[in-house]
Amino acid sequence: MLINASRLVNYPVLSLHVGGPIARVSSDIIDPEKLKIVAFRVSGPVITNDPEIGDILETSDVREFADSGMIIDSAEDFVNPGDVMKLDKIMELNFSLMGLKVETKKGSKLGKIIDYVVDTETFTVLQLVVKRPAVKALIDPELIIPRKQIVEVNDYKIIVKDEEEKIRKRAEHEDFVPNFVNPFREPDFSANRMEKEKE
Repeated sequence: MLINASRLVNYPVLSLHVGGPIARVSSDIIDPEKLKIVAFRVSGPVITNDPEIGDILETSDVREFADSGMIIDSAEDFVNPGDVMKLDKIMELNFSLMGLKVETKKGSKLGKIIDYVVDTETFTVLQLVVKRPAVKALIDPELIIPRKQIVEVNDYKIIVKDEEEKIRKRAEHEDFVPNFVNPFREPDFSANRMEKEKE
């Protein structure tokens, strides 16, 4: 399932142990090296009432992602900052995709990220939704940039392949002529017809 990251804010977290919602997503924590959500900051009555329960949910603890919410075993899956060293290092970076500038390798400014699309099975960022600068927005207000176009990620901007390369790739795909076999055709039909034509 694909979902816009903006929809993940306030998304319910459901516990199998309780049989209902126990928290809601406040924000995501992204690993900039893998461009993947590794955890969520969560808030809710269970967390505020019990200081023993952390406010971070690792994506590896999500059993299932459903329309009704993210399903986990119980509130014991929540961790505190400092409990997971690897996660702490990522959190120290304080990385966020929202608002980052997007440029091509040649330095052409494409706009700023206003949203991104996430695969809920792996929590990998698959697409960037970019708002175009005022002048370019008249022609094309938003750009959808697929993950494979990303060349570099840093604290200030994301660099993508040049637009010329995209056009070239599109042209290559246009030359492609599909070659397929009709699965609904009976396998012996064409052979029998050819034999009949010879007679």
